[in-house]
Amino acid sequence: MIPKSGNRFSDKLILTQELDRQRIDKWLWHARVVRTRSAAAALVNAGHVRVNGARIDASSRPVRNGDVVTIALDRNVRVLKVTGYAERRGSAELARVLFEDLTPVSPPPAESPAGQRVPGAGRPTKRQRREIDWLRSRD
Repeated sequence: MIPKSGNRFSDKLILTQELDRQRIDKWLWHARVVRTRSAAAALVNAGHVRVNGARIDASSRPVRNGDVVTIALDRNVRVLKVTGYAERRGSAELARVLFEDLTPVSPPPAESPAGQRVPGAGRPTKRQRREIDWLRSRD
């Protein structure tokens, strides 16, 4: 149990040991994976969430301690292991205790050096435009 601070609007997160499961949409919202609970429900209903490798399409599906949740978000995939539940949504620091991040580290994308491009790709240079205009004016 994490103690509450005196400020009413400060970080309050009550980890519950009594719960053995929680709805997936509530857990995603409490773990701060999404901004709103309705967005969590929409994500689940669209089929972008898997629990232990099985796709789920009902936001009422419960998750338990030890379940592995795979979420497809914004062109990347997050793999989270459920380690706890909360009764209320807290700060990001306190929400990190609800899951263990198992997302594999992806290598950084190979970038081309700045200011260089493949010859013939993209817009023509000023010199190339002048040559094109000269060729067109000859007709």
